[in-house]
Amino acid sequence: MKITVNNASLYCYTGGKAFDATKPTVVMIHGVLNDHSVWILQSRYLANHGWNVLALDLPGHCRSSGAPATTVQEAADWVLALLDAAGAAKAVLVGHSFGSLVALEAAARAPERITQLVLVGCAYPMQVSPVLIEASLNDPMKALEMVNVFSRSTLAPPPSALGPGTWIFGASTALGKHVLASNKEVNLFHTGFVACDSYRNGEAAMELVTCPVLFVLGDLDQMTPPKAAKSLIAKAKNAKVVMLPGGHHQMTETPEAMLKALVDFLKPS
Repeated sequence: MKITVNNASLYCYTGGKAFDATKPTVVMIHGVLNDHSVWILQSRYLANHGWNVLALDLPGHCRSSGAPATTVQEAADWVLALLDAAGAAKAVLVGHSFGSLVALEAAARAPERITQLVLVGCAYPMQVSPVLIEASLNDPMKALEMVNVFSRSTLAPPPSALGPGTWIFGASTALGKHVLASNKEVNLFHTGFVACDSYRNGEAAMELVTCPVLFVLGDLDQMTPPKAAKSLIAKAKNAKVVMLPGGHHQMTETPEAMLKALVDFLKPS
């Protein structure tokens, strides 16, 4: 499904279901060098269980046109504009890594519109090693390999989002290469890392969030260690924390556990 937002065409995966204004909506926001496909298991399940799903490709990524956001705040504005364009008065926001900061910022900017907030692999501040930032600019393939090593606790956990025995490391490397190649004008790797590293509004944003917040963290995550989310958890007014036995990419490395955490949280209170 493509939706025109700010004169750009944004691609949103809907799980194969048409958007229905009478259903609740969940927006899924990916991280750096990812796209909508990282949410494949969770998005398809929700779409078949009563939800509108908008798992987007961020602007300038893969199937979406427009200029890529250079800051978390700019990306948050895109998400809120997407809600307007889709006709969704309210929504749940689910974000991973960079996407978790985007979801947080969007929820702070429009607290009356966000009913629940899910932050996956989140940290604040989301500091990126200068070595990684430099490599993402000058040697992206080296940086991609480094990130995948840091992100994974296992190479092929059975079962996985793409089937038992899927080579998670290889699949993630292929996706990163695909996303990087999708934009010939902007280095999405470097731009995304700089946006993460420079974001300084996390605690102030969380103070403005009024909805329940779920933190889904990987106990073996080296990219965003669980302890790095403590300041946001402390600021959240209604926080729940779920620890998963894996690394940074909970959606594909511990997909069933990630789905259960999400479904349990989204049940009506």
